Amino acid sequence: MSDWQRYWVTFETILTKEILRFARIWVQTILPSVITTTLYFVIFGRLIGDRIGTMGGFDYLDFIVPGLVLMGVITNSYSNVVSSFYSSKFSRYIEELLISPAPNWVILAGYVAGGAARGLVVGAAVMAVALLFTEIQVHSPAVMLLICLMTAVLFSLGGFINAIYANSFDDISIVPTFVLTPLTYLGGVFYSIELLPGFWQGLSLANPVLYMVNAFRYGLLGVSDIPLGVAFGMTLIFIVGLTVYSLSLLRRGVGIKT
Repeated sequence: MSDWQRYWVTFETILTKEILRFARIWVQTILPSVITTTLYFVIFGRLIGDRIGTMGGFDYLDFIVPGLVLMGVITNSYSNVVSSFYSSKFSRYIEELLISPAPNWVILAGYVAGGAARGLVVGAAVMAVALLFTEIQVHSPAVMLLICLMTAVLFSLGGFINAIYANSFDDISIVPTFVLTPLTYLGGVFYSIELLPGFWQGLSLANPVLYMVNAFRYGLLGVSDIPLGVAFGMTLIFIVGLTVYSLSLLRRGVGIKT
């Protein structure tokens, strides 16, 4: 068996384990996001949206659909990796994986792919719910799928880094509560940044979620507050940066080797 064949077996094993893990308990991993998003559509879309009227030339309910879909992708990609990798640290079986012949990038790819798979499954489920409330005509399916995948990969990497630094189960809830949630809600999910004063518009550009939400909004509705090329470019930069950092942490054994 060649090295690449061994690498593929390792990657496939990790990925399969991760998919079976969240699929086996889908009532806890997938269903809650669908229920929560349905409530968003009912409350913000139907009750409040009718009073807001239009935003960006679209009904408010249609305008918030891209952000709500990506919220599901972000939270589930992140939580899948952070909980799974930290559990492997807590149970001490990550050491067996690290001393195997598999390189660090294969291990990282397996966990990230598993997180991305859960994020995309939830994103598809949320999109299906959205179609029950709206009659959106998709502008560019390719843009939608690509930015969804990139978003899932990015936040899977974020979950991986959180898991490496975490020393307890409490630690894996700090970043989602104090970092991830504010970034998501301030990333243009429920509003256009054109409504903000100039200073706050500039500050919003430091938020990576803003680029992903607007790219997905372009793919779905054909409108965006951010140029599409800039949105994809910034997302790619974040992915590359977190990938390099994650591999560096694995190589140095941060949070793993004692």
